[in-house]
Amino acid sequence: MHLIKDENGNVVAHGHEAHEHHHDHGECGHGHSHEHCGNCSEGNCKDETVALLTYMVQHNEHHAMELDQMADNLMKLGMDDAARTIKEGVADFQKANMRFSLALTQVKTHVKEA
Repeated sequence: MHLIKDENGNVVAHGHEAHEHHHDHGECGHGHSHEHCGNCSEGNCKDETVALLTYMVQHNEHHAMELDQMADNLMKLGMDDAARTIKEGVADFQKANMRFSLALTQVKTHVKEA
């Protein structure tokens, strides 16, 4: 695993070299709780949102690929119904991730205008 830091040295995301990990949903990828991530009373809210959305979009793309591969493996094992259901879920997941990508673009655009 490697850490990605912003220009101030703050951890904003991490990558996966191996995918044997457990998510701690109480923490953001950039070193603080989700409760803090939703608190926009601090001046760094837009930068924080860009960092978190960027991380989540990339993370979701990675998981979509894993799920797609899982479905392919299930097809090979003759579990077509389960594979189709996963593929449908992946399609829904990708649609949601496109919305997150759009939100990221909108936030970035607003950041540049501000």
